[in-house]
Amino acid sequence: MGEVIRYSEAFKQQVLRELEEGKLQSIEQARRVYGIRGGGTIRYWIEKYGKRHLLKKVVRVEKPGEESELKQLRRRVRDLEKALADAHLDLKVGEAYLRIACRAAGIEDVEGFKKKHGGRR
Repeated sequence: MGEVIRYSEAFKQQVLRELEEGKLQSIEQARRVYGIRGGGTIRYWIEKYGKRHLLKKVVRVEKPGEESELKQLRRRVRDLEKALADAHLDLKVGEAYLRIACRAAGIEDVEGFKKKHGGRR
């Protein structure tokens, strides 16, 4: 287990003040600048000290039917990822079959055979 790091109240207030004043553009930048490892540490300070305005919120407005379109697109991406994986597997099986066939035919230079006979990688 890693060591526990305790930050002083003055340090916490300084980080929050720099965020408020715009000296630090984001929580991530504050983490990098000050070497704060915990992903939720600064967010916790923001909540603790009532500085919720520093948390940027994203509000998504959708037209009717947009959510179902998003679901369709996600399903399509999943289907395409599966098709790509299947095609990759087919390619690997084909390459393995070619190596076996070349070995059975006494051909040792499989790459040379592929080049000579129009095989593609």
